[in-house]
Amino acid sequence: MPERKLKLGFYRRPTLLVARELIGMVLVDRRSNAKQRAVRIVEVEAYIGEDDPASHAACGPTSRNRIMYGRPGLAYVYLIYGVYNCLNIVTEKDGFPAAVLIRAAEPLEGVFENDTKSGRRHRPDGPGKLCLALGIDRSDNGLDLTDNALYLADRNLRPGTIATSGRIGISAATDRLWRFFDPDSPYISTQRKPRPRANRTTPAN
Repeated sequence: MPERKLKLGFYRRPTLLVARELIGMVLVDRRSNAKQRAVRIVEVEAYIGEDDPASHAACGPTSRNRIMYGRPGLAYVYLIYGVYNCLNIVTEKDGFPAAVLIRAAEPLEGVFENDTKSGRRHRPDGPGKLCLALGIDRSDNGLDLTDNALYLADRNLRPGTIATSGRIGISAATDRLWRFFDPDSPYISTQRKPRPRANRTTPAN
């Protein structure tokens, strides 16, 4: 399928703009010799700066969050509950801690909701499940998403409407409308009353 890989300039912009425009983009996985895998992003959340109490950067630079302070376009992968990995994409300028969490996606290629061999469920409708479906873990922390192994691409699959809500699964700053999602997708991780806004923005090269 024709696609346009997202370049560095796409990520080196305000985080809320990047987050909104990630909805409908395709995450392509070519990290192994196995068949290519791809999913369409349908839900994200933004985390911005040290003054965001829900961000890992709220405590300042640490060994855990150092990738958030790095170059835009890097993968920031961390572990939650000691079990689940979460994929984030670093945004804005080098040295400023901001990232977008990929919360959910729709399978397109090589990703199946059920693995018949293991019996494990791989429906990518949550950040941990998404990483399980694609085999993303801490070894991918710091991976350059503008390279060819794991990257994002535009395949003209953007939804007509993008909804917003407060972020979920956190206890601080839940009033900030920094969660963006495709309200028509059955894969979004949690249903909330949306605030629909038309998407009229064109991604940067």
